[in-house]
Amino acid sequence: MSPRVPPHTLLPSFPWDSLAAARERARSHAGGVVDLSVGTPVDPVDPVIREALTAASEVPGYPTTVGTADLRTAILDSVARRYAMTDIDPDGVLPVIGTKELIAGLPAQLGLVPGSIVQIPELAYPTYEVGALLAGSRVLRSDTLTDETPTMLYLNSPANPSGRILDVATLRDLVARARDAGAIVVSDECYLGLVWDGEAPSILDPRVSAGDHTNLLAVHSLSKTSNLASYRAGFVVGDPALVRDLLEVRRHSGLMVPYPIQAAMVAALSDDTHEKQQRARYAHRREVLAAAVRAAGLRIDHSDGGLYLWATRGENGRVTVDRLADLGILVAPGDFYGPAGVDHVRIALTATDERIAAAAQRLTAA
Repeated sequence: MSPRVPPHTLLPSFPWDSLAAARERARSHAGGVVDLSVGTPVDPVDPVIREALTAASEVPGYPTTVGTADLRTAILDSVARRYAMTDIDPDGVLPVIGTKELIAGLPAQLGLVPGSIVQIPELAYPTYEVGALLAGSRVLRSDTLTDETPTMLYLNSPANPSGRILDVATLRDLVARARDAGAIVVSDECYLGLVWDGEAPSILDPRVSAGDHTNLLAVHSLSKTSNLASYRAGFVVGDPALVRDLLEVRRHSGLMVPYPIQAAMVAALSDDTHEKQQRARYAHRREVLAAAVRAAGLRIDHSDGGLYLWATRGENGRVTVDRLADLGILVAPGDFYGPAGVDHVRIALTATDERIAAAAQRLTAA
């Protein structure tokens, strides 16, 4: 019998499973739990998006993997308008079934061979590592390029979990050095529409890329800015050669964004009003929660963009998780995102105004 290695045995434990005890402790609070552990949207999907979804719901045929012409145009127009990403080749655009799915499959779909190096940030969204391990690649955690040349380099700005933003000069230098080494640069830009302090450029911003998108991919999601987490709506833009490679693999694999979701994405990408309104909701929640977190004796680091406060009491983050669970507040320990996060916690802004206010009251009264 041929040997088989179950893929899940290659992977670390699912991090959120380790929060079971803290979750139960938080749920036992008299005022109920305030769950700030996962960045899942809680606000309703805008009517303009829902109406587009409904209008397309009668179409019976298979959707195309490459996406409708309307969707591809809407993607190109929106990233140019919102993020100064210009001169993107129309063949360098591809809708995906949520960006987590894309990231988990990206190393394998781009043909990385076993033993190749995938470099991820020292603090990193766990799925970067998962995708590398599923492809048999070796994971290197570093925020700078080292003597070990990666085949693929992940960037994330604004970063999950820390909210750290990489400026134009830093990105330009990383892109140039990675190109010299022949590495593919994948920039996770899912929080690019949620910048609170300063500016967060894309790697496809001409100031970074100099108009050359060779070996560059920018990954974008509508889960955060348009509340479409349940729709699984994302896209990737960049090097048309890499996108063509992805397209061929995904066509054979049947990885197609459902047609009604594509229509909803067109509506979301074409309407900036709902996005600005959602951003304002998060800005208010961030202001309320940040003041309370500081009042409770925690220091907030970075957090200049994204949907989280990256906070510390100068102790192991698991201890902080338990302290906050006693207040009925559930947060994520920083070690979920790598050893460098061991003394921090990630506090999400994704709760209703009422729950954010409840958390703030408990923190300030503690």
